[in-house]
Amino acid sequence: MQETRWGLIAALWFAGLTAAMQFAKVGVIFDLLRPVWPGAGIWLGLVVSVVGFVGIVFGTTAGIAVARIGPRRMLLTALLAGAVLSLAESLIPPLPAMIALRVLEGMSHLAIVVAAPVLIAATAGPKDQPAAMTIWSTFFGIAFAITAFLGRPLVAAHGPQALFVTHAALMALAALLLWTLIPKEVAARPNAIARAGLIEAHRRIYASPRIAAPAMGFVFYTLMFVAFLTLLPDLVAPEWRYLTATVMPLISIAISLVFGVPLTRAKGAVLTVQVGLAAGALAIVAFVLSGGQGVLALVAVMAISGSLGLVQGGSFAAISELNSDGSARAEAAGAIAQLGNVGTTLGTPILLKMTEIWGLPAVLWFGLPLCVGGILTHAWLARRRSLGV
Repeated sequence: MQETRWGLIAALWFAGLTAAMQFAKVGVIFDLLRPVWPGAGIWLGLVVSVVGFVGIVFGTTAGIAVARIGPRRMLLTALLAGAVLSLAESLIPPLPAMIALRVLEGMSHLAIVVAAPVLIAATAGPKDQPAAMTIWSTFFGIAFAITAFLGRPLVAAHGPQALFVTHAALMALAALLLWTLIPKEVAARPNAIARAGLIEAHRRIYASPRIAAPAMGFVFYTLMFVAFLTLLPDLVAPEWRYLTATVMPLISIAISLVFGVPLTRAKGAVLTVQVGLAAGALAIVAFVLSGGQGVLALVAVMAISGSLGLVQGGSFAAISELNSDGSARAEAAGAIAQLGNVGTTLGTPILLKMTEIWGLPAVLWFGLPLCVGGILTHAWLARRRSLGV
């Protein structure tokens, strides 16, 4: 039986941290960037969001590319490219050039978040795959926490250039570590989907109840999680706001690791996602009933975040659980990147508009259909898998 190489998995997770920092290094210091490009207005927002737009357009394409050329080569190239791009950004070019660099950085980000989980699944033994993939799923939240804690003081002391240079060095370090640790023979063999034309490949990926399933559940999570993380702290009583904003992402990660891993091992990744969505629905109802006041509101918000942590970890674990072939895993990871970016881009503005119209009850009208929709979508795909459709 294959032994799990936890050292390599840790290095791949570190590469994921540097990829998430491609978002975080701009997002957490956004207010500090306004003086850098005065008068930029709405265009400054593109410095943050354009990386996500790249994921929407090219997410599945990145999965196909990994399946064609192999995850090792793709990952190392993307890390080195990311280091070079971050160094170029440290020169603080004019805003149009900065946006262009961020577009290229979006491609680097996609390649990393698609290739790394494929390699993790190939590195972990069968019994350890749920734990390894759940650990991988924490990279985004932890990267934002680290960047906020250390990055903002660094920028306040030395300017944004220092953060960009530090990020470049971290990406180069990740590339060096993985160049020495990843065996060259770990590579995906292109399957029929990877060899198909681009449009046909997309059609086949989303028609597959195995390849598409992790992403089809994950999009319901991303529509809710970022929106709730952004807006729920403003819907609770003022004395709970700071605590809510600080603890929500940490609760999600903790629940995913402490409860998600054993649940996935015992009952499977898909059921873990469905349990998380069901628990999330109950927590959303409790939050709305609390009126955003008192201890019940605080407990409900934490329960929402923790429940969605099960969905996060289970969705990534489903990549390897439902797909044994390396190319199929790459394509599933690409679909997660694509639909995940759709969710993170659309969820917050939709919930914001709904709360402007209906207030706190909008959380229920927004979240409950998404929880139920995710459960039913996974049930439908499981039915298709059982029938061999």
